[in-house]
Amino acid sequence: MTQPPPEYPQYPTQAAQPQVPPQYPTQAAQPQVPPQYPTQAAQPQVPPQYPQQYPQQPPTYPQQPPAYPQAAPSYPQASAPVPPQNPYAPPQAPSAQPAQPAPPAAAAPSAADPAHPHHISTDARRVHISNHQRRTDATAVGNLLLYLPNFLCSLCVVGLVSAFFGDLAFVVILLWLASGALVFHRPTESALARRLLHLRYPTPQERAKIEPVWREVTARAGVEGRNYELWVEDSDGLNAVAAAGHIVGVTRFAMNQLPNGELAAVMAHELGHHVGGHAWSGLLGYWYALPGRVAWRVLRVLSTVAFHVSRAFGCFGVVFVVLLIGGIAVTTISTLYGLPLLILGVPYALAAVGRRAELRADEHAAALGFAPMLAAVLGKLHHEEQQAQAALTAQNGGVPVQESALSKLLSSHPDYHTRLHHLQAYLQPQRPY
Repeated sequence: MTQPPPEYPQYPTQAAQPQVPPQYPTQAAQPQVPPQYPTQAAQPQVPPQYPQQYPQQPPTYPQQPPAYPQAAPSYPQASAPVPPQNPYAPPQAPSAQPAQPAPPAAAAPSAADPAHPHHISTDARRVHISNHQRRTDATAVGNLLLYLPNFLCSLCVVGLVSAFFGDLAFVVILLWLASGALVFHRPTESALARRLLHLRYPTPQERAKIEPVWREVTARAGVEGRNYELWVEDSDGLNAVAAAGHIVGVTRFAMNQLPNGELAAVMAHELGHHVGGHAWSGLLGYWYALPGRVAWRVLRVLSTVAFHVSRAFGCFGVVFVVLLIGGIAVTTISTLYGLPLLILGVPYALAAVGRRAELRADEHAAALGFAPMLAAVLGKLHHEEQQAQAALTAQNGGVPVQESALSKLLSSHPDYHTRLHHLQAYLQPQRPY
């Protein structure tokens, strides 16, 4: 029998593992329950109370929105300043306020209000100047022709006066004929405006008011506005004047009380007198008729004095003076071939031509687009005439004062109805083609 191998003792080795390994603590070992570490994201159950500006309790808001008024809010106009509102103010419930009373219907906009129906824009714009700045229409030519008898009588008067200068008589007559050029001389025009028409230069405030209006008028007419001078008359009446060759004057009332559109219509009317030649022809005729007028006044004064002196001698003296004056008149008329008789009818003819010139100036203003404004101005002038007529009637004990036919013929301006009738063509709306 074979022998079993001997048994050797078992020595422990490093590879030998115990049946139950020992428990050694290591860094990788994790506990069964991980520890709780505080983190930044963790929020405490009860937040700390810090001092702050806001209240601790949040504000309570109404569950329903506030009721707004059904009517549309009234917004302020452009002329009224809008008060600033605080955007951080808490909302307030709208309070029921009584409705504001509406302005009366009779209240009309003021003259300076841009919402006035006769207010026009005077903004500077490009101006187109026409080639012909002035013309001489039939009214101006007729005016000069009607002054011809007065001119011839004045020439006779100047001739008689120049006889006292001997050899210089012809020079005196030539100087008088050349003096008509002074009508277009600016310093002479200024002197006439001050002395005869009682005009003055406008103040800076007045100039700032009327110059934009005048610029608008001349721009529409294609006229160089700097060729004319603007003057002011210290009057409370509604009036304007075109004098000499370069003067346009308006009253203080027209400048301050009329809307700028109506003031422009008045100034366009006066510009029509200048453009048509009415102003310079009228002044030139008046200038050359002045010696004859002066001589006529001197004769009237002498005849009145002679008549009062002759009454001291009884009927014989009165008859003698009447025969003397009659003889001089007959001799003058026969010598001048009856020309002085025409002078008796010249005032009526000049008044008729003046009325025609006014209608021409109205048409000029209406053609520039100022027909409605001019009609309004004519209505105001008509109202002033009615007030003056009522005052005369009251002074006459309630009996209306009738104007005579001769006074109507001597009127230099047409009546209101005639002027308004000639404006109807410009007041009617144009039919579209």
